Amino acid sequence: MKILVTGGAGFIGSHLVRRLVKDRVGSVTVLDNFHRARPENLADCRDEICLLRTDIRNPAALLEALCDVDLVYHLAAQSSVMGAEADADYTFRTNVLGTFELLRAARTSGVRRVVFTSSREVYGDPLRVPVPETAPLKPKNLYGASKVAGEAYCTVFGSDGLETAVLRLANVYGPGDTDRVLPLFFERALQGQPLVLYGGQQVLDFVWIDTVVEALCKVGFGDLIPEPLNIGSGKGVTVSNSSRRVLELTGWRSQVEIVPARQTEVTRFVADVTRARQVLGLQQPADPLFGLAGMLDWTRRQVAISHAERALVPIA
Repeated sequence: MKILVTGGAGFIGSHLVRRLVKDRVGSVTVLDNFHRARPENLADCRDEICLLRTDIRNPAALLEALCDVDLVYHLAAQSSVMGAEADADYTFRTNVLGTFELLRAARTSGVRRVVFTSSREVYGDPLRVPVPETAPLKPKNLYGASKVAGEAYCTVFGSDGLETAVLRLANVYGPGDTDRVLPLFFERALQGQPLVLYGGQQVLDFVWIDTVVEALCKVGFGDLIPEPLNIGSGKGVTVSNSSRRVLELTGWRSQVEIVPARQTEVTRFVADVTRARQVLGLQQPADPLFGLAGMLDWTRRQVAISHAERALVPIA
């Protein structure tokens, strides 16, 4: 089997690629433009994959990359809410136009299945939690809107000969993540800086990276699941509680600074994971933040590397 992972050098993508290589399920090609991703994310499996530095917005490059491919994991995206607000044009061209181009090229190339990673942001601020897959799609921000559009294109192409599967991911965390709430908390705590909480009352559904990778593998290699699936822990954690957990683990006495909430961010989300448990057999841990210690170890190493690199820079 030949597998293509778009965005495969990013946080989730690199974890998935390592799992695919470890399981020896077939040949793996990674397509990434390295807009946010880092080549070192794939350093431990670089010799066992084909790495293409190109963009999903390039139709010719897509057709070449998809030659003889059976399964596509489509993770390439502008993947943060605030990043989408800062660069609306890139977000639209990558998340919407790029997804359309990928699906069109996949159909033309005879790909069997495309697995699309959507987001809990498609629901916006829900009326009640936990949120089932049947809840209305009312995105609150540009990122969520781009994922709704991607899902719609998956539905259209899925009715025309191409198998498409959609996973709506909650707040994924784990080693390798950057620029989101938990890694930012760790980085600031380890540097003795205040932890910044926007509003402080948000409730999030944190899901460990290995759970997401397991779901991706099951959806990619199992029977087709035509309806979207929520992938989360099914438990809500307040941002204030997660900040306390980070401070307890690091042992630092950093302050918590509460600033006004950002209007584009969803304030409360917990996934209803009943269908994922029934269809995929996913087991959610009692403590959604059980992986914080492992994430701390990784962040400490990255901070140490950063300090060492700065020490090597000559003083002018």
